[in-house]
Amino acid sequence: MAPKVLISDKLSEAAVQIFRDRGIDVDFLPDVGKDKEKLAEIIGQYDGLAIRSATKVTEKILENADNLKVIGRAGIGTDNIDKEAASKRGVIVMNTPFGNMITTAEHAIAMMFAVARQLPEASASTHAGKWEKSKFMGVELTAKTLGVIGAGNIGGIVCDRARGLKMKVVAYDPYLSQEKADKMGVEKVELEELLARADFITLHVPLTEQTRNILSKENLEKTKKGVRIINCARGGLVDEAALAELLTSGHVAGAAFDVFSEEPAKENALFGLPNVVCTPHLGAATTEAQENVALQVAEQMSNYLLTGAVENALNMPSVTAEEAKVMGPWIKLADHLGSFVGQMTDEPIKAINILYDGAAAGMNLDALNCAVIAGIMKRSNPEVNLVSAPVVAKERGIQISTTNQDKSGAFDGYIKVTAVTSKRERSVAGTVFSDGKPRFIQIKGINIEADVGAHMLYTTNEDVPGIIGTLGHTLGDNGVNIANFTLGRSEAGGEAIALLYVDEPVPAEIRAKLAETGLFNQIKPLEFDVV
Repeated sequence: MAPKVLISDKLSEAAVQIFRDRGIDVDFLPDVGKDKEKLAEIIGQYDGLAIRSATKVTEKILENADNLKVIGRAGIGTDNIDKEAASKRGVIVMNTPFGNMITTAEHAIAMMFAVARQLPEASASTHAGKWEKSKFMGVELTAKTLGVIGAGNIGGIVCDRARGLKMKVVAYDPYLSQEKADKMGVEKVELEELLARADFITLHVPLTEQTRNILSKENLEKTKKGVRIINCARGGLVDEAALAELLTSGHVAGAAFDVFSEEPAKENALFGLPNVVCTPHLGAATTEAQENVALQVAEQMSNYLLTGAVENALNMPSVTAEEAKVMGPWIKLADHLGSFVGQMTDEPIKAINILYDGAAAGMNLDALNCAVIAGIMKRSNPEVNLVSAPVVAKERGIQISTTNQDKSGAFDGYIKVTAVTSKRERSVAGTVFSDGKPRFIQIKGINIEADVGAHMLYTTNEDVPGIIGTLGHTLGDNGVNIANFTLGRSEAGGEAIALLYVDEPVPAEIRAKLAETGLFNQIKPLEFDVV
């Protein structure tokens, strides 16, 4: 029987035809995604679900999706999909991460022109029969300094286009290497310097805990007087109320926003202010981009349903069905090792070295490499997946090297990941036991044996008495339950580490109490996706 796919949002007719040409039975019902009850009623018939942003794939929907194998999102963002619920049910979630990069970058450039020359207001005035030539005095982009926050895929294209406009480009991106910046022809700076120097600031980062309100009131007040700010990335990156105050006072000369903290944006502090250009999340809204992502998702879903090939999956590596049975736990281990390194490393990573020992060395190393790299980079970009991670790493100038070796120790096989920065090397190793569960077996060259938990606490200290008691009492007295407690040391009296698996995240105030004891050199909370 041919696989059956439901398209529940508006998608290109050409994409629909791709499914049909590949021998897939497809139902094109572009309005059903807005009807949750109807979608839940019929979803059980389908092997695949192709969507855009209107369809909300909730846990309730997935509970009825007994035959569903793959969800394909025509676009990048997958906030409308419950990925954890999908993973639990064995449903692959795919997106199309590269189909609308140019379109979004061009929109940012267009918005910069619009706010520089007050084009929307000048157009409205002229349409109204006025001729207010002297009212709309603009500024040139040539020779101005553009501050780009986030120099990844889209930000990199904006940098290239801005240089073509003869702008001076400075970029802030903690994961941008100096070598990559030199190749791009941009000046790599810290955020404080960017704020002080930029005539225009454009944002191109995902919304994470690290980037939320990156242009806070405090940071906005540090900007150059007369700055103009463009946000075509994500709502929540800018304190919109604070920006409105600075626009009103005249410190900020203009702003152009395509995204907002709450969408659909019916009301916003920026609305109605002079020289503020607003568009309704149009970054990817071009005919070419919509066609590209639609065709890509149709091809990807068809390939998976017909051949088992996995492309651009957010919750599964690119491996064959046969490999997946054996490699599943090792893929998860690789992700955990990468995530550990990524969470522990604040400065730009120059190189990632991966050692495969014994049984691990005979597996699909491309998939394992992807899992390691994705684990490292998810901290800075949650939208990175197992396919796009190597591309992102390459664009940022990160060198990836792998080494294979025969069984060399007590374990049948293990993986060791080392991240190299300009300041240090950081390494962690792990293996998979016979129960199929990943374990950490070495950190910083110190041998341990630790389960991987969703919430963990990592500490380093000199090997002195009292560490166990301090950790146990401090956490226990503050209601934090320890599920597993692992210790290790380099030698008696030398460097020691502790890795605690706890039932819930350790709050900052409790970590502060530990720091006040003076016993610890480092106290770091860690989070892992153990689903």
